[in-house]
Amino acid sequence: MSDIETITVSEEGYACTNQVGDFDLQIDATDETGPNPNAALVATYASCFLPAFRVGGSQRGEDDLGKIQIDASAGLDDHDDLTDIAFDIHVEADLDDEAVADIVERAEGICHVHTALREGLHADVSVYPGAF
Repeated sequence: MSDIETITVSEEGYACTNQVGDFDLQIDATDETGPNPNAALVATYASCFLPAFRVGGSQRGEDDLGKIQIDASAGLDDHDDLTDIAFDIHVEADLDDEAVADIVERAEGICHVHTALREGLHADVSVYPGAF
């Protein structure tokens, strides 16, 4: 038995309904009824990295990071393949450079999406402490 099972269905066109556990997720290659697969991947990556960043902070004694926001961006080549991903992470807590570097390194080791992506496509991470 697999650890993760999903069902993806398309009745017509390029839109898909994905059943992920008890949740339905619309993904549409044309961006008409949901985000396209590349956008969904970038959002999923950021959604994995943010809690990993919190855990990384907690592991080093930074238990109250406050509000965290990731502004993710990605580039595409002429074939609509992802070429790069960048995360601008805004953190309410006022962290020094050493803390930021350590938390990012820990988050990269914790985030399962980060681990799954090819090395050349890992997010270029910038953190802005004291942002809120």
